[in-house]
Amino acid sequence: MIIETRSAKETYDLGKKIGSHAKAGEVYTLVGDLGVGKTVFTQGLAKGLGIEESISSPTFTIVQVYDDGRLPFYHFDVYRIGDIEEMDEIGFEDYVYGDGVSLIEWANLIDEILPANRTEITIEKDLEQGFDFRRITVEKRGE
Repeated sequence: MIIETRSAKETYDLGKKIGSHAKAGEVYTLVGDLGVGKTVFTQGLAKGLGIEESISSPTFTIVQVYDDGRLPFYHFDVYRIGDIEEMDEIGFEDYVYGDGVSLIEWANLIDEILPANRTEITIEKDLEQGFDFRRITVEKRGE
């Protein structure tokens, strides 16, 4: 499925819609260049899970855990990961095979350890369509 958004609010709203339908154990991978709107999308997804806490990229901690929504939310940012073994050290499998919802930014960097069952989300800009235009591709894998 390909969705086109034309504002940060539309990108946020798409994330919120997906979050409102998310189920325990689901994993979402998020790929896109810097500044493309991954954090805005993630903020919407968290809101859809009922999380009121402010969401920002956990760039220096790899994972941020939010427990105040209808399901636990595990927000990963693996952009600065040095070695895939770091994921074992933080208990990656406990999160992604647990009872919460996981979202992994820059997931392409840890492709070899991603669960087969996941929803891949790719956000792309197309400046010819306008500065705020985004093409968001949502694909279920492994089901």
